Amino acid sequence: MDAVEAFNTLPAERLEPELLACCAAPAWGAAILASRPFADRAALLAGAEATGRDLSWAEVLAGLSAHPRIGERAAGDSAEAAWSRAEQSAAAQSADDRTGAELIAANREYEERFGHVFLIFASGRSQAEILAAARERLGNDETTERAIVTGELSRIARLRLERVLAGLEPAPGAMERVPDAL
Repeated sequence: MDAVEAFNTLPAERLEPELLACCAAPAWGAAILASRPFADRAALLAGAEATGRDLSWAEVLAGLSAHPRIGERAAGDSAEAAWSRAEQSAAAQSADDRTGAELIAANREYEERFGHVFLIFASGRSQAEILAAARERLGNDETTERAIVTGELSRIARLRLERVLAGLEPAPGAMERVPDAL
C-alpha cells in the first residue's frame, strides 16, 4: 500500500490532528477529508493547494493563529511546532544581529498595518530574503496582501501534507506479501 492509499483509508479521527498540524484552519482539513479518496499523490497535493486558496479570510486567520512570527522559535513539541522550526531553520542560520533586528521591526510594522503575523513560505530562504519580502509587502493594499497570505498559507500546508505522506510511506525494503497464484 502506498502513502496515498494509506491516506485514503485511514480513519478521519486519525488524520484530523495531522491535517490540523498542516493547516490550523479546520475547514481545510475537513475539505481534504471530504474529498477522499484521491487517485494519486498529485491529485491529493493539487486538491490541498486548491482548498487552501479557497479558504475564507476568517479561515485564513484561523490558520495564521498557529504560526509564530518569522524569526521566533515555535514553542512546544507538536508536529506543527517542529515543522515551523525546520521551515525557518535556514533563515535562522543565515541570521546576523542587524538583519534580525530589522526583521523584528518589519514584523512589528507589518502586524500594525495588517493586524496579523507576517506569513511567508520560509523554507529555503535566507533571513535577508525574508526581510526584503516583508518590506516589499508592507506596500501592498489589504486585498493584495490577503491574496498573498492565503497563497503562502496554502504552500506551507502543502509542504506539511507532503511530510504527512512521507510518514505514511512503507518502510524501505518492506514488501507486501503477495499470495501465490492458483
